Amino acid sequence: MTQSTRICGAFFLLTLGLGARPAAAQQAAAPKTTLPAPDAKMTAFVDNLLGKMTPEEKIGQLNLVSVGFDVTGPVVSKDVDANIRKGRVGAVLNTYTPVAARKLQALAVKESRLHIPLILGYDVIHGHRTIFPVPLGLAASWDLPAMEKTARIAADEASADGVNWMYSPMVDIARDPRWGRIMEGSGEDPYLGSQIARAMVRGYQGPDNDMTRPDRVMACLKHFALYGAAEAGREYNTTDMSLQRMYNEYLPPYKAAVEAGVGSVMSSFNDVNGIPATANKFLMTDLLRTQWGFNGFVATDYTAINELEAHGLGDDKKVSELAMNAGIDMDMVGEIFLNNLAKNLADGTVTQAQIDQACRRVLEAKYRLGLFRDPYHGVSEKRAKATLMKPQYLADARDVARRSFVLLKNDKQTLPLKKTGSIALVGPLANRQRDMIGSWSGAGDWKQAVSVEQGLRTAAPGLKITYAQGANVADDPQMIDRLNAYGGELNIDPRAPEALIAEAVAAAQSADVVVAVVGESQGMTGEAASRADIGLPGHQLDLLKALKATGKPLVVVLMNGRPLTLPWEDQNADAILETWFSGTQGGHAVADVLFGAYNPAGKITATFPRAVGQIPIYYNHKSTGRPYAGVKLDKYKSRYLDLPNDPLYPFGYGLSYTTFSISKPILSAATIPMAGALDVTVTVQNTGTTDGEEVVQLYLRDVVGTSTRPVQELKNFQKVLLKKGESRQLTFHLTVEDLKYYNNNLQFVAEPGEFQVMVGSNSRDVQMASFTLTQ
Repeated sequence: MTQSTRICGAFFLLTLGLGARPAAAQQAAAPKTTLPAPDAKMTAFVDNLLGKMTPEEKIGQLNLVSVGFDVTGPVVSKDVDANIRKGRVGAVLNTYTPVAARKLQALAVKESRLHIPLILGYDVIHGHRTIFPVPLGLAASWDLPAMEKTARIAADEASADGVNWMYSPMVDIARDPRWGRIMEGSGEDPYLGSQIARAMVRGYQGPDNDMTRPDRVMACLKHFALYGAAEAGREYNTTDMSLQRMYNEYLPPYKAAVEAGVGSVMSSFNDVNGIPATANKFLMTDLLRTQWGFNGFVATDYTAINELEAHGLGDDKKVSELAMNAGIDMDMVGEIFLNNLAKNLADGTVTQAQIDQACRRVLEAKYRLGLFRDPYHGVSEKRAKATLMKPQYLADARDVARRSFVLLKNDKQTLPLKKTGSIALVGPLANRQRDMIGSWSGAGDWKQAVSVEQGLRTAAPGLKITYAQGANVADDPQMIDRLNAYGGELNIDPRAPEALIAEAVAAAQSADVVVAVVGESQGMTGEAASRADIGLPGHQLDLLKALKATGKPLVVVLMNGRPLTLPWEDQNADAILETWFSGTQGGHAVADVLFGAYNPAGKITATFPRAVGQIPIYYNHKSTGRPYAGVKLDKYKSRYLDLPNDPLYPFGYGLSYTTFSISKPILSAATIPMAGALDVTVTVQNTGTTDGEEVVQLYLRDVVGTSTRPVQELKNFQKVLLKKGESRQLTFHLTVEDLKYYNNNLQFVAEPGEFQVMVGSNSRDVQMASFTLTQ
């Protein structure tokens, strides 16, 4: 048998989840998870409880239902009410507030036979009541302590409001900005994504994973797996990739969250190499549990087991069997397990041991949360009043928001602005509170958000600010109806686009500078919000062109949840500030940066393409056999005829109001052995006239390998604050572990040969040194 035959055979078996993994995959796996394994006391408690439970009650623990509420408490339908009393519900999502949570929990702990408490889950993605920037914006801060703090605050607020299980962090690697949920993750890089995954788990569960504390929650890693690689960037779509790419480029953030001790995992909607994730035994059992040692519980996404039927895998009874055999523990909303597992058990397609094991994992999660000791997890109206949106948390939201902003362009020091004179503030998003908090803003109240207009007027009361809308955020009636059907709150100006633009031009002509706040409405990103065209929607680009024609300095403030195509804007705007959807205090944060009270230091973590035709585009790509070197008449190379290969803004890019220089890296050795290590030293200097922060990024390239390797891979970074004129020496420590990758046999190896070290301010602007790894 040839090597290629062996690899293809292993790939086939791995994909089907039949357990025939290459020894190498097993060898590189099975780290000890930091989620504490059940101790003797927990095991005895759960054993005792399982012994008292009927088969129906065990299946009931695997049932996750959705219960809404009104201002007085939960609106529990008759069937759900009865099922909770019968022990046929293990967890509930979409209920919060102390009154609602305690009322719902009381049904379980006072009126069910065994008094087993409920887990109360909710989508807390970037804050609970105090809303922070969307995760793609948070990632752009490159500030791990700040990100961990946002998770800690979210956990404190959500737990005070009745929630003890949060469906976050979302760690899906995404390289296609058409996909709406790119806003919910950290971007395209597995190393940075892994660091963020660990930070978020620590923030939610605490560094010691003691989730019994009332200010902590259980995190839920999602979406397992490869959800961000959906074909065509279309929501819920198929994913198909090699195992080598999967292990090297997409799995690391999931694995990092497991190693950080995440308490639960959510299956993804997508088909993965022919088997939908929710029925994929390789993913849910062989990889997650056997290779990685995960000992928490696995829940599906919303009705994902039901959706296996549309994937073409069978009827209710069949898909129930497939999900249980794959390793799913809890069924979200679809009640497939509740209605079919007993039938599966009767016909022998699942075993009682499997049901018991799934039930055990759910009960262990409740034990880890301390719910058997305190079913209400410290929830009270008094605590909620003292915790939700308290002044310190609002101050933190403002600080984190401005850390997330990325200065994409700043010609002739257009920014920062002066607080004197006059500004024409235009654009459909300039006074939009609803859009400040973005999509997936959960329990956040957009009416408490600070708009850009409010932020500017508060920061500069002596400045003359003239507001004009200039354009609607969208003009397609179907798009508007779609957005408003799901809380878009869009009030469309019925005037013709030309009239709106003329009003904005008049405002610009009488002002010293124009600040145009443009981008997407919050509903244009997030789940089920894929866009085929990711330029500015509606007539917003026409507005910018008319404003440019006035000759006044043009500052573009972007609000969006994905990379956009901005070729005209880049060529013509005087300054561009990317602010994402920046949260409750976003308007104040924007004012802080525009007026220079804060020097922006963010760096993008997802590449901005020049045009949609370049997608997928990402920095850590591989070289072809005919790489294009920029020679225009060099026809037979990997290139476009009508566009450069390179992006508009590369991964890691972002400017500052000051300037920095980073020296060529100096290596502590030219050669290291397999057990060796290496120090990489650079000097970074603030060469400008303003104090500021720089994110110094270190990339590696394995020049020659048994498999093709990316042209560069992020391996470390340091964010440093330097006063004007100050310089500092930074050292990065590299070990052989940093050089390893999964080869074509899924062996996690470092291979002898030349490595290039690249250090710079982004993935494009780097300086290089080389070393050799010896056998």
